[in-house]
Amino acid sequence: MNPPTGGLTGGGSGEITRQLFNWWDSRQSGRVFDSNTGFFLPDGSMLSPDASYATVEQLRDLTREQLARFPRLCPAFVVELVSPSDKLSDLRRKMERWMKNGAQLGWLIDPDEKRAYVYEPGREARLVSEPILEGTGPVEGFTFDLARVWRHYEV
Repeated sequence: MNPPTGGLTGGGSGEITRQLFNWWDSRQSGRVFDSNTGFFLPDGSMLSPDASYATVEQLRDLTREQLARFPRLCPAFVVELVSPSDKLSDLRRKMERWMKNGAQLGWLIDPDEKRAYVYEPGREARLVSEPILEGTGPVEGFTFDLARVWRHYEV
């Protein structure tokens, strides 16, 4: 069981999910999941990202009952948010597991350093310090405003 997040991380996580849902709302294709969703991955492990998106193709053969439990799939897109209780090295390893299990795109967001790492299969993670991340692949057209996430960490 994962402990609840603190107030700053909760706000940041909510902002990530809000932006992803807003993008989805204009398309209504596939499905967005929040941080409460766990996935059984092809390697047999179970992980839960802070936010994720699965494509229509990934969901096509799943029943309502299968979706009501922990889906047996690796989301095409995953987002992880560094919280005070996390070690960046642990989250980087987790992102590699997502990629090895079939994720097509992953973003690791570090609010303390105001930067993000972009993960894509077969490529080294790329560090991004700009305030905007542009979605590719499964989330083509998703423009993610990191500055809105950073605001949740201001006191």
